[in-house]
Parts: sequence; structure tokens; C-alpha cells
Amino acid sequence: MINTKSPHSFHIPVMGLGYTIDSPIRVAHYGISSVVSIVDDDLIEKMNRHYSQKFNLKYKEITQKMQDYRAERVTAYLNLMDTIVKQKFNDFKQDLAESKVVLTNYLDMLPQTSDLKIGLQNLMDEGKDAIINYLENHLTPGAIDVNIMTKVDKDNFDKDEQLPIEFNDAHASLRGFANSNLSSSVILSAGMNPRLYSYFENFDCFYPNEKDELGKKIVLKVSDFRSAMIQGNFLAKKGLWVSEYRIESGLNCGGHAFATEGLLLGPILEEFKEKKSQLIQSAHELMVKALTIKGKHFPDQPLELLITAQGGVGTAQEHDFLLEQYQLDSIGWGSPFLLVPEATSVDPETRLLLAKAKESDFYLSNISPLGIPFNAVKGTTNEFYKQKRIDEEVAGSSCPKKFLALSKEYGAKGMCSASKKYQDLKLEELEAQKESLSPETFEKRKITITDKSCLCVGLANASYLENDIAIKGQKQGVVVCPGPNLAYFDHEVSLHDMVGHIYGHTSVLTEPNRPNLFINELKMYVDYLRNEIADFSETISAGQVKKWKTFKQNMLSGVQYYQDLFKNASVLPENNKQTIQQLYFYEGLLQEIEIPELAQAS
Repeated sequence: MINTKSPHSFHIPVMGLGYTIDSPIRVAHYGISSVVSIVDDDLIEKMNRHYSQKFNLKYKEITQKMQDYRAERVTAYLNLMDTIVKQKFNDFKQDLAESKVVLTNYLDMLPQTSDLKIGLQNLMDEGKDAIINYLENHLTPGAIDVNIMTKVDKDNFDKDEQLPIEFNDAHASLRGFANSNLSSSVILSAGMNPRLYSYFENFDCFYPNEKDELGKKIVLKVSDFRSAMIQGNFLAKKGLWVSEYRIESGLNCGGHAFATEGLLLGPILEEFKEKKSQLIQSAHELMVKALTIKGKHFPDQPLELLITAQGGVGTAQEHDFLLEQYQLDSIGWGSPFLLVPEATSVDPETRLLLAKAKESDFYLSNISPLGIPFNAVKGTTNEFYKQKRIDEEVAGSSCPKKFLALSKEYGAKGMCSASKKYQDLKLEELEAQKESLSPETFEKRKITITDKSCLCVGLANASYLENDIAIKGQKQGVVVCPGPNLAYFDHEVSLHDMVGHIYGHTSVLTEPNRPNLFINELKMYVDYLRNEIADFSETISAGQVKKWKTFKQNMLSGVQYYQDLFKNASVLPENNKQTIQQLYFYEGLLQEIEIPELAQAS
């Protein structure tokens, strides 16, 4: 069963397809939890071979000729990681007991208030046996959690025959996790997929046993309370419990950006804090009813529910503030760990690019085939190769993996909008309309078509490069999708120092005037609203006007919340005066944004 004790108050969220693909192998023995994407079965198979050879473990190739190869590849790799992590964890406990240097370094990586740290400090002079006995009872490895992006659930075919829904990409990934030896969590991101959520009912490991324990847990990544309530109750009606809500800033995170309706992180966290009991009670009652109907065991009392947050956290003060102010259980630290070679899989060239990148280099792009704003940084090798193909008039990717071949516009099998096949068809259609379009409109639409990048390959390539695994096929370069908060971290950092930075033992920041995370997010939302209105080229409807007005009003309400919060200087001891000044500045910019009226739309 899952052991929920952790010596740490942070976790490493999923990053891309490959950036955290092996993070548990790197950091779990320290008690640090991290999240692995289980979408790309091709990358997973290659990593399985790589680490089997590295640790002299038996490897059996799982080819695409096997019927359930996607799920089996996921299961095999997760089981391999479980084996390696347990081995490294046992070796690490031995090292802690035998070496005071190792023990001292590890104590430096724990929070000052950690019970584990205090207990080990008291045993420093008690000898090896006493330390080993204490570690056996108090130290657990970090979780090997997995992530499934619910939208990446493409239908699959055997030649021209569509396979049953359980062979869809996300369904197969879930089955691979359910069949693994892990006792950990699956994090579902990108919104609700009812068919995938219903598929959980097929696996007993997600239901409580006679001891009210869950073999595997469900975690939902959400951006507001309403979404959490809807999704949590949907699952509860099937007898399934959500063990954690992972609240993510809509714009101040890496990867795809799912902007809220102007709802800011602080007020969202406040609502979760105020209504947590409502969330628990509602789901518990629905779950008990469903389990009773299914004839399954049900718990008399609600199961444990954690609330965590992530998005733009950059200092120990912010980390501690979020934990205490909103009674959170953990804080996600993602993008800064891209600069920690001991924790993430990033090639040296990309890591150097990220270290040198300034605020102006990070931007919200339109490169994702999903049609969702996607965080990007200027100067990637993917950007270079994509532009080279556009200049040579052979735009588009060869699309070898097809995970995002979700458009059914040209057939049931689907196409990816980043593929050459799709872009050729779209460019042909555009060319036919050329006479009726202005040169500016023609060029703008052409850029919209060719701007899409092959994320399936680009988000995995850094891991191949770092681990010296051959990359076959068309050159795509590396796609990297850090959160804009990474602008304030400007050099490669050791794991010891990054963890020390999180807990306030040291600082790895060289820029003393970094804005508060709430201010950074507010700026992004002001820019987002202003740009969306300026770039809107369709006929403005009453619904669109209402949406913009709601967005602006929610932001103004958020600013008022922050003004009330910041009145207490002790709440934000870090640059408090500067933070308040910046808050009023962005409030002024927000007030100046004019929402178009219908009369102006014609």
C-alpha cells in the first residue's frame, strides 16, 4: 500500500515527455517524489533498455508487433524503476549509517522542522545499528508518480480497423500503470476525459480495501475549485476517491497554459482552504453510495485528501508562505529543476540555453498541435529546424509517433496539425483562397499553419541526447517548455543546493529584485487579456464580450484580495513595500483595458 509519509514539503511535477522520465531513479532514494510522463511508449521502451543495461538487469524487448505493447511497455518500465529505486534506497540507508559525511549532507537537505532530521541528529553519536533501525522505521523513498495528459487519447487502428477504446493511448497508459508493481499515484492533467475516467472502474487497485487503503491513488491537476468539485464528484459517483488536488497556476507554469477566467492563484487557494471539508464530504457521500451499489467495501470515514499547489514559486519565503497561509501539504517545484543535472534529463546545450535565458526570452507560443497556448523559450534547436523547413518550403514534421494525430478533419485515423501531410493540405486550401485575401491576412494564416511543432519528438529528444541514445528520422531538435519563473535562475545548480534553496538554507538566485509569485502571475494575466482583445479578429459576439468582462472583473476581485492580504506586513516580509507598489501598478494597467462593445464590432 502507499506510504504517505514524506520528509519533504516539495515535489517535482511532470515536465514534458522526457525531462522527468527518469527523475525517480535520480532522486527518489532521498525521499523526493517526482512525476513521470507515461504517454510516449517509444521513449519509455528506450529508457527501459538503457537503465536495464546500466544496472545490469534483465531486459526483454517489447515490440509493436505485440497486441498490448503500449501498456506492457509502461508496466515494464515502471517495474524497472521500482526495482532500481528500492535498490538505491537500501544502498543509501547503508551509506547514511556508515558515513557521517553522507549523513551530514543529507541532513542539510531536510527542512529545519523535519521530525526525521531531528531524530537523526539525536542519533549521530549512537552508532550504526541505532541509525539503521531509525531509518527503517522513519525513512521512505519518494513516490514514483505518473502523469497522463487526458487529451492525449488518440484512437488506434490495426490497418484500417479501429481498435476498441481500451487501446486508445491514454487508456493503454492507465492500464500499464494499473498493472505495475507501484504503490503510487496517477496525476491526470488537461481537464476531464469522461471515457478515461470511467475506465478506472476496471481496476481494483483504485478502490479501498478492507483496511481502507488504496493500492494506487488518483490525483487531479486543476486550476480552480469548481473544476475540482465537478471532476471529483464525477469520479466519486463511480466509487473512486481523489486523493489529491494539485492546484496549478493557469499561466505561471510550464508546458501547456490553461488560463482561468481571470481567477488568480491566491483567491483560488483561499477557496480551497475554506471549502476543503465540503469537497471531502461531498465526494465521500457519493463514493459510499456507489461502492454500496457495487457491493464493494466502503470506508466509514473519508479517506485522506491532500491539497498541493505549483506555479512560479521561487524562494523559500514563498514556499513557506503558501504552506502556512493556505494549509497546503506540498509545493511543486518544476522548472528550476531543469537546471539540476542530478534531478532531470536535459541535454547540456538546452540546459545552457535555459540558464542564459532572460525574462524577454520566455513567451506563450502557438506551437502546440492541441491548439492550446504553450510555454516556450527563444533559441531552441527545434525552432531552428522548423524554420529551416519553412524556408525550404517543406514545412511540417514527418510525424513518426502520431500521439497528437487528433484532428479528424481529413479522416477517421486522424492527423497531427504539425505534420507535413496536414500542413500541405492546409497550405493548398489557403493558396486557393489567395486572390480573395489581403497579403497580410494570407501571410498571417500561413504562419498559423506552419507554426506548429512536433512536440512528440521535440519533448523527448533532450533525454535521448543526455543519455546518448540514437535519434532516428527527421531532425526536430529539442522543444522545451519551462515556466517563465525560470528567468530568475541563471546557472546550473546541484541537487543539494536547490533543495537547500527551497528550505531557506541557502539561495541560488543572483537577482535580488525578483517579483513575488502573485505579482508575476498578475502581470501575465493582464498581458494575456490585453493581447487576446488586441488579436481578436473574428466578429465579436455578446458571449465574447461577457467573457472578457467576467475575466476583468475576476482579476479586479483578485487584486482586491491581494490588497487585503498584503495589508499585514508580516504576511510577506520579503520585499513587501515593493510588492504592494507593483500590485497597484498592475491594477492601474488592468483598469485601463477597455472591453469592446458590440456596437464597435461591425
